[in-house]
Amino acid sequence: MQLSIVIPLLNEEQSLVELYNWIAKVMRSNSFSHEIIFIDDGSTDNSWKTIESLAENDSAVKGIKFNRNYGKSQALHAGFLRAQGDVVITMDADLQDNPEEIPELYKMIKEGNYDLVSGWKKKRYDHVLTKNLPSKLFNAAARKTSGLKLHDFNCGLKAYRREVIKNIDVYGEMHRYIPVLAKNSGFSHITEKEVKHQARKYGTTKFGAERFINGFLDLISIWFLSKFGRRPMHLFGALGVLMFLFGFIAAGWIGVSKLWKMYHDQPNILVALNPWFYIALTVMIIGSQLFLAGFLGELILRSKRDKDRYLINKTTANL
Repeated sequence: MQLSIVIPLLNEEQSLVELYNWIAKVMRSNSFSHEIIFIDDGSTDNSWKTIESLAENDSAVKGIKFNRNYGKSQALHAGFLRAQGDVVITMDADLQDNPEEIPELYKMIKEGNYDLVSGWKKKRYDHVLTKNLPSKLFNAAARKTSGLKLHDFNCGLKAYRREVIKNIDVYGEMHRYIPVLAKNSGFSHITEKEVKHQARKYGTTKFGAERFINGFLDLISIWFLSKFGRRPMHLFGALGVLMFLFGFIAAGWIGVSKLWKMYHDQPNILVALNPWFYIALTVMIIGSQLFLAGFLGELILRSKRDKDRYLINKTTANL
């Protein structure tokens, strides 16, 4: 199979039929062998009924319905597990991503030998203050932190070589950073393509301003995990040892200083009244705690087991 198109969605019943018809037209005109996987992330409207209806009329359409809303990352994870195409395309269900871009994205993966091609919505139809400006700041921070020179990390329209999506773990809210996850897994042949951005036709956005706050927090998390995720002792242990040594040396200096003054009959104060003693003691305690945090991190890393992160309520008959 040439293409798997993975589409996470939440309450998009108005756009699904139009989106399907648009994708199907592109698939027919390019003679692609394909599958379309819709992941219903706990919709409360008639999205799932629409998906079931589409699957009954077209065997290429497959659907997964979550028990409740788990988030876009979990939806992508479920879709990636079941994708069978040589090239996997992800796109949003709100008609803001243009299916006409798919043939060129497919060509870039197959002929350009890229691991991942990320869409770049250079011209956007979103609100400047609530979406465009925060998005630019977010992408600038992501470029600086990750080292990837992409203009639009959060664009839903992306193309992947199959090996990429089968070897990365999209969890939490890390869907924004799939290119970074791919790079950290050794898939470094990553580029971007300018794509058309459509104005939202139906409904309202499912993401509020908090997504940018969460995005920056996730960026810090992914930076830490990429650097120290498999060796937490290297960070916490090193910091702990340095702080403990600093506190130990400071406490030793306080003790030696007191003895020297006593020997030379110079005015002196009790160690318990010296503020530097408490500073040194606090630093030693914090250092010990950091060292233990690193040690516990190593133990957890070696004993962790994967757990189900979402519950699938239904699937279409052909999946």
